[in-house]
Amino acid sequence: MRVKLFFIVIAISFFCNSSIAQEGDQKYYPPTDSLVKAKLEWWQGIKFGLLMHWGTYSQWGIVESWSLCPEDEGWCERRGSYSKNYFEYKKAYEDLIKTFNPVGFDPTKWAKAAKDAGMKYVVFTTKHHDGFCMFDTKQTDYKITDPTCPFSSNPKSNVAKEIFNAFRNEGLGIGAYFSKPDWHCPDYWDPYFPPFDRNPNYDLKKYPEKWNRYKDFTFNQIKELMADYGKVDILWLDGGWVQPMTKTSPRWGKNPVDQDIDMPKIAMMARGLQPGLIVVDRAVEGNYQNYLTPEQQLPDKLLPYPWETCMTMATSWSYVLNDNYKPTRELIHLLCKIVSRGGNFLLNIAPGPNGDFDQIAYDRLKEIGSWMKVNGEAIYGTKPISPYQSGSLVFTAKGQNIYVIYLVNEGEKFLPEKIALKGLSVPKGSKISIFGASKVLRYTIKDNVIEVEIPSIYRSIKQCDYAITFKILK
Repeated sequence: MRVKLFFIVIAISFFCNSSIAQEGDQKYYPPTDSLVKAKLEWWQGIKFGLLMHWGTYSQWGIVESWSLCPEDEGWCERRGSYSKNYFEYKKAYEDLIKTFNPVGFDPTKWAKAAKDAGMKYVVFTTKHHDGFCMFDTKQTDYKITDPTCPFSSNPKSNVAKEIFNAFRNEGLGIGAYFSKPDWHCPDYWDPYFPPFDRNPNYDLKKYPEKWNRYKDFTFNQIKELMADYGKVDILWLDGGWVQPMTKTSPRWGKNPVDQDIDMPKIAMMARGLQPGLIVVDRAVEGNYQNYLTPEQQLPDKLLPYPWETCMTMATSWSYVLNDNYKPTRELIHLLCKIVSRGGNFLLNIAPGPNGDFDQIAYDRLKEIGSWMKVNGEAIYGTKPISPYQSGSLVFTAKGQNIYVIYLVNEGEKFLPEKIALKGLSVPKGSKISIFGASKVLRYTIKDNVIEVEIPSIYRSIKQCDYAITFKILK
């Protein structure tokens, strides 16, 4: 009874979007704009997307721009010949603009590979926290199109526009990643003061005019992206500490720092230019986080709001030479589990300094695409259905169909002679088949357990069978 009740609550949140949903410490505020609701419903159906972290930092193979942040954390530790002196390091980092020349950049190649893999949308880093812009902004000269950057003379130098156009031409949805903090902007990190942590390095109450200039700077950059780069579906805002009454900065004592960026004004402008735009103000509670984004996580249960796991294909968000990439089996299993819990999967691949992916990334995408061509029906446009997952089985549903996806373990050669579907309710007379096979399977129902018989001709598992889908037609 509790499972059924829980599913009813989930369904209300997913399909009606009429009230605040909460799961643990997370709160979700459904949008009220009918165009946003329609766009969000579309997004929940496409399931699988590509994220790309790319900037000058790819030349050093470091943790994006985080080593600029003077916080004593192992994961953003400075390394290399400039690491002993922060200010020398920062200058050397910012001088990377002078050597950034990704002549191998070909977004049509990426777009085709993503489409063939079954991806339906892309989210690209137009600007990370370092403030280096991968688009032709008019608000700063710290950008890939500035003459200081050797790639500026390339016809494809306005990288974000080239990527958005290429992926849009392949029919994918477009998402613009944008960092709200900008460590290069003098109105965020004033060069008069040394930076202390990721937050502004000055007292916002003492210098309100400076913060107001920063708000205008941010507003104008986002306006450029919304006005000049074609149809955009998602504004994916990172740097969640830029929000009203964020966590305290040790520099200013125990009082919270009010980094109010005026999201209502930004959202109104952005949706005026891009009607129905999904706004993802990450880690900020309120009306502008249209879906939540658990990072590098597979939630252990169904979540009662729209959500997306963002995860790296390798180990790092940004390019690292000879990085370790997740096996195709693991990536497909992650996709199936995420979808069975009602989420989307945004998979990050980091381009290198030459402007291309590692070959292994293309190999993974091709293998995923081969699987999706056979099994995509059980992924796209589906809804979660109880019991969501049972052992090696995950469940999805669409219309009159229920899909049971058997996650094949590495080294598994044969399907079992019988598969028990526990906790799944299907009408009498339903037909069960395996994707790619024409024969209807025999099954029995006893004590609310559906036991499906697998004929010997279908039991053999090929090496590329990372997961096998059973279809139940009511």
